[in-house]
Amino acid sequence: MAMIDRTDRIDGASADEVVSSVRALVDTGALSAGEALPPIRDLAGRLGLNRNTVAAAYAQLAAAGVVESRRRGGTVVLGVPELDGEGRTPAGLVDLSSGNPDPSLLPDLTGALAGGYTPRLYGGSPVDADLARWAQEHLAPDVDREHRVVLAHGAVDAVERLLAAHLTRGDLVVVEDPCFLSSIGTLRLGGYRGAPVPVDDEGMSVAGLRDALTSGARAVVCTPRAHNPTGVSLTPRRAAALREVLAEHPDVLVVEDDHFSAVSTRPYLRITPPGAPRWALVRSVSKFLGPDLRVAFVLADATTAARLETRLSSSTTWVSHVLQRIVAHVLADPRTDALLDRARATYARRSERLAVALGERGLPVPGPEDGLNLWVPLPVPGSTRRIVDDLAAHGWAVRAGEDFTLGTGHAPAIRVTTSTLDTRQAVALATDLATILRSHDSPGAGS
Repeated sequence: MAMIDRTDRIDGASADEVVSSVRALVDTGALSAGEALPPIRDLAGRLGLNRNTVAAAYAQLAAAGVVESRRRGGTVVLGVPELDGEGRTPAGLVDLSSGNPDPSLLPDLTGALAGGYTPRLYGGSPVDADLARWAQEHLAPDVDREHRVVLAHGAVDAVERLLAAHLTRGDLVVVEDPCFLSSIGTLRLGGYRGAPVPVDDEGMSVAGLRDALTSGARAVVCTPRAHNPTGVSLTPRRAAALREVLAEHPDVLVVEDDHFSAVSTRPYLRITPPGAPRWALVRSVSKFLGPDLRVAFVLADATTAARLETRLSSSTTWVSHVLQRIVAHVLADPRTDALLDRARATYARRSERLAVALGERGLPVPGPEDGLNLWVPLPVPGSTRRIVDDLAAHGWAVRAGEDFTLGTGHAPAIRVTTSTLDTRQAVALATDLATILRSHDSPGAGS
């Protein structure tokens, strides 16, 4: 019996209509995971469209995670998107891959509600009064302009909702490349096209940002310091140059994800230009108070805040006031400042410790970095997967640099989470990595 070709139901007179048609067929089960879409040339001919129109539709579907291009295998329908994320470490290995903070440098939350808790009901204020006062005192000076404060369920939730409030599927979003794993997931789930902008020792590339904005990007997501995965922070010169470029595009939404704020060793430098009409500064507490406290402060212009509030309705989906009370209690505790100072110094010392150990063994030394991770360049061609596998055989779990990339042509690297790395481990890891790299350089290696 001949196979039924259900792709002949795809129709449309524009890229958007072709996208809608394919999505409808997938959503109803008419097209299932693994089925191939027609070649671009064939579908364009059948629908009487330009091949570029069909190519644009396929690109939108790929960005949304509906299909995947497999070169000679064509473009095939995907199942439920499988998104990568932090915190997944194989059992039995030293965890240098999860991106987690050191639990011993997080505050003790026992008794955080000892001061009492008043039940909150539907329709009440979405932001705890004490937390609002803390934000006004400690966060507002950094934006130095009229704004409103909204709370989200963590930084990823905040960025997702901000983009959803301003964009539609297929819109172009500027992200650093390499970038935070969750940013890649946000682009796929939202159906946005990523505009990867290279990152160097000073932060996001000015030329790359300019090119992306000229190509029609409608939003920019930038990490101003302790960039994950590279650890790079903006320099004053680079931040000023980025502001100049963004000032020429006032219609673009600017989102700054300052995830490491309270324990960063670097100053906060804004890329949002003065007078920008649409902007948001996102500061989560997860890196310094704990990942389980799903609270992020969002400081934004009045219109952006209002759009975000409609997606975090005070009547149904506010951030739990139990969490808010815990965060407010910990931030008001005088012992917290001392703990944050210790965490800041400890994280910096542990990253430097590994960098020194690598340099002593003749390996490339990462530039000055901040955060929980060290981006380690490798003097090897091609993929770093084999290096990661070899390190796992020695008991180390790290991440391959390509996990974090959207573009092409990246220099090989691995990301090492250094948040819990002690001196002995730093020396042992550097020694094992040097040995592995020498083995790959030896005659017949990899054959």
